Amino acid sequence: MKNVDDLIESAAELAARGLSKGEIADELNVSRETASWLVERSSTPAQSTEQPSGPPASGGTGPQDIHVDWSAIGRDSKRMNAIASAMADMLAKHGEDIDLTIGIEKAGGPIATLVARELETDLGTYTPAKHQWEEGDIDELGGTFSRNFAGIRDRECYIVDDTITSGTTMRETIEAIRAEGGKPLACVVLADKQGLEELDGVPVYSLLQVISVGKDE
Repeated sequence: MKNVDDLIESAAELAARGLSKGEIADELNVSRETASWLVERSSTPAQSTEQPSGPPASGGTGPQDIHVDWSAIGRDSKRMNAIASAMADMLAKHGEDIDLTIGIEKAGGPIATLVARELETDLGTYTPAKHQWEEGDIDELGGTFSRNFAGIRDRECYIVDDTITSGTTMRETIEAIRAEGGKPLACVVLADKQGLEELDGVPVYSLLQVISVGKDE
């Protein structure tokens, strides 16, 4: 994807397939607010999007966000395996006794599978609340651990996802693991838009830190 028009078109296609705005945010690696804005733009008459005129909800400029397209990695199993190996290496410093890796669905699941294989751990998955989100307060929604994979069972674990946009989903996953009696030791992602070193006391590692440099108007 090269520009906003591509993202708007993709958002429209995903919405037509029945995905929630939260799922669209996940698919496009943007914030929920950006996903909402893209979907709304897709339903307005065609116009130039070089300088979007509408915000996520009302007046002003468009949302400030960065789209991370890692499909060149995701479409190739060998590249995915190499990236997962690098991510596992970043986690390995925490010791050899950790026996559980949790992937955040959707995109974090396949990556976590390869990381878990590299680290020789069990695999669990967590579906965050944003997958149900359309509009309103996301705190009213809840995420779930899949019963088809390994359970927390008071174990220490790693958390794997593709990107960190605001940190909300990663923080939610940390809290959900702790609520199950588990202890998250570290998080790892492909790209971190926030440049985080830790979240709620849990170290955060990333292969790439994507920093937007600009001056507020």
